[in-house]
This record gives sequence, structure tokens and C-alpha cells, in this order.
Amino acid sequence: MDELTSSVKLSNATLGDLPSLVSVPTYDRAALTPGIVHIGLGNFHRAHQAWYLHRLMQAGWAQDWAIIGAGVRSFDTAQREKLVAQDHLTTLIELSPDATRAEVIGAMIGYVPIEEGNGPLISQMADPAIRIVALTVTEGGYYIDPVTNRLDTRHPDIQHDAAHPGTPHTAFGAMVAALKIRRDRGLGAFTGQSCDNLQGNGAILRDTVVTLARLSDPALADWIDAQATFPNSMVDCIVPATGATEIALARDLGVDDAVPVTHENFRQWVIEDDFCAGRPDWDRVGATFTDDVHSFEAMKIRILNGGHQVVSNPGEVLGVATIAGCMEHPLIGPLFRKVALEEIAPHVEAVPGWTPEAYVALIEARFSNPKIEDTVRRVAFDGSSRHTGFILPVIRDALAAGGAIDGLVLSQAIWARMCAGTRADGSTIAPNDPIWDSLNSAAKAAKSDPAAWLAQRNLYGDLGDNATFAARFDHWLRKVWGDGVEAAITAYLEA
Repeated sequence: MDELTSSVKLSNATLGDLPSLVSVPTYDRAALTPGIVHIGLGNFHRAHQAWYLHRLMQAGWAQDWAIIGAGVRSFDTAQREKLVAQDHLTTLIELSPDATRAEVIGAMIGYVPIEEGNGPLISQMADPAIRIVALTVTEGGYYIDPVTNRLDTRHPDIQHDAAHPGTPHTAFGAMVAALKIRRDRGLGAFTGQSCDNLQGNGAILRDTVVTLARLSDPALADWIDAQATFPNSMVDCIVPATGATEIALARDLGVDDAVPVTHENFRQWVIEDDFCAGRPDWDRVGATFTDDVHSFEAMKIRILNGGHQVVSNPGEVLGVATIAGCMEHPLIGPLFRKVALEEIAPHVEAVPGWTPEAYVALIEARFSNPKIEDTVRRVAFDGSSRHTGFILPVIRDALAAGGAIDGLVLSQAIWARMCAGTRADGSTIAPNDPIWDSLNSAAKAAKSDPAAWLAQRNLYGDLGDNATFAARFDHWLRKVWGDGVEAAITAYLEA
């Protein structure tokens, strides 16, 4: 089919012209009013939180909870322009192993202009109609010191926001500024809702916002701590990045969408019910409200997110393009299975409906979905945040319990090998971490002296001082460099 005649440019005016197999909003988008500002409006948010809200709206609920998108960096401008041009609509394409389904969601109705000092964002969050400010800014976007797990108050962006609270650089500074306006006007606080893969993400967001506020206005910090709420949550859906392939797929389905989103046929959202200014009834469309978010998020973060690091780093070194390709690899797939079952699952509690072993089987199937072209490069990005958040806590628990650690330590050795910047075939691995230069230097030094990698106290803290861990790391990194990644994985699997 000719895409010029078969695809319809996405907008409010053309919803009725889309193919019948593409479901569209049945609610009156013109009647929606905002209740949520979401900062970090990437693919994951639109495939996950925005989808849950869209489903509520399709059922006639939550019409006063529409989303206003936001960003705090100049590179967010291009995303904003694309979404504004199509009336903030998004095509979601579900890719299950045996079917492809498409729907257009319309829960987002605006996108705050992106300006230096974040004035428009602060004004929008100060609006009393806004009752939730949510974020998907990635694990590395919280300015957290990975050793202390607290806000890094020495970071230049944080120091700027402390010195210039009215014109902040960060999302958190903008939240503080908006909460100050609300307090000064006698308005209530909003709920701060982290939707990022951080264990205790609500507690981390509270600490970040309150600590930042205290640097410039201790009384305001006390007010925020007492009046605002920051629920913990666990979010889950595999959502690849959008490129030419995804845009072409949307057009093949009849939709000319500049920013479509593909996703797997699985979603989970577990939320602590702690909202100071109300919330949508997300549980009506499948979300779970519980007081025990920790167990759910520990299972997901350790097995899924940790598992992603276990498979993506050898995939990058061995030139495997996708996570599904890694699972098909004769060594990487079995590596995931053994590490997950023998070294991660023993340090994960069961949750209602799932044993750790059953969850490993679920994740193995999800990673293996051939329709999801989730790139190794995307998953391996920002390992300095992801290994410290997903892998190292398990190693600490295993060491304390006298449990098996060799596969997890091997994952650290392969990460160090990847950060040296070359694949097994000699090709170059492009920088893929915010601190790539320091990782690359440490990785090259560690080729002859493995202790140089563990000397990165900003990553390992005192873990590098543990004799058992250090000895096994020395063994595996020398094996990786001496015999190759495949030989090292084979030795682990055969042990």
C-alpha cells in the first residue's frame, strides 16, 4: 500500500478517518481538564501511566485528571513540538508474539513551553487544579549519590537551584518553587509521584525535594515534608525507543504519527495509596494499590531490571543487537536463567500471585518476545546508575547471607569489559553512560589491574573492600580479558 494514501496524519480532526482496527478515544477530549503534570514525557510514560488514565477516560471516569506534559531540558523541545502538532495524541502499538494491536490515546491535553528558568512549568504546577506532579526522568535523573543514596548537594545543578530557587535548572527545583507559591497563596500541596525504577522511589523523591528546599528555605522544607505526599510505586512495561522502524510500522497500520510508541503485551503498576490531593481510580483498570510496594518493586527491580544488565552487557560486547537476540544466544540466555534463579531469586520475597521462580519464567518469556526490538544499547545505557541500583544491592545481600555470587560478579566483570569501549570483534562501542570517560579510564586500567575498577568508590563504596567480592571479581575479569566473554560465561555455566 502507498503510505501517502494509506496513512492518516494524526490529529483530533482526523480520528474518525483512521482505520477501524485502530481504536481511538471515545471521550470528548475538549471537555477534559488537567489534574496531572508529568515531567519527562518519553515513551514509557505514554505506554504506561498515560495508558491507564486513558482507559479510565474510555470508561467515563477521571475526566478532570488529564495530563499536562513537561520537560526541563532544551532537548525536550523537539518532543514537545511533535506532540503539539498532533494535538498531544499518541499511537500505542502492542507487540505480542502472535499479534499486533494499535490504539490512539488522548489523556494528554497540553505540554508546557520549555524555557530557561522553568517559569511556565512552575506556574503550571502552582495551579490549584494540579493535584499530582509525576516524573519519569530515569534512574540517573535524581542527582543521587549512589553510595549514600541521598541527594548529591555538590552537583552544580543542585547548587544552582539552592542559590537561585526562583529560576531552577532541575525538575526538583521547579517543584520546590511551585510548592512555595502554593504555600504562600494558602493552597494545598500536590502529590509528588515518581514513576522511575528506583527502590523506594517515593521516599527518594521526598528526600530529594525536601533536601533541596532546605538548602534555601528551611521553613518551606518543613511545610513540604508535612503537607506533600510522595507515594512509592512499581512500574513495569517493556517499551523500546522509537525510530524509523516504529514510525513506519504506525504508517503501515494507517497512522501517520511522528512519535508512536511500541510496547509489549504486559503492564503492571503497584502504588502506595498516599495522595494528599486525591487521585484517579487507576485500580479500576488494573493498577494495584497496596501498603507493600517494597516487595513488588524488589522483585521487579532485581529480576527484570537487574536481569537486563546481566544480558545487555555481554550482548553489547558480542555484537548482539536486541534483548530478544540475547535470549536466543546459546550462552547469554542460559546466563540470565542461572543468575536469576540461583543468585537473585533467593534474595527476593514472594508477592501475591508470584513466587520468585515464577517471576523469573515470566521475565524470560518477556525478554524473548521477538516482536519487541528493544536494543541492547538502550538497555545498557547509564550502567553507572543501573548496576548500582539493580545489581550491587543483591551482591551485598548475597555476601551477608553467604549465598552464591559468581554470576553477579561476572556481570560486573563483563560491564567493565564493555566500558573499555571495544567489542570482541574489535569494533568500537560508542559512549553510553553520563560518566563514560571515567568508566572508560577505569576499565582500561582494570585490564591489567582489576582492582582499578573496584576503586571507583562513587559506584562500589566499601563493597570493593570485601575480600570475597574482590577476589571473585579479579578472577572473572582476568578470565574475560584472557579467554573472552564467551569462554567466561561457559565456565560459569559449567561450574
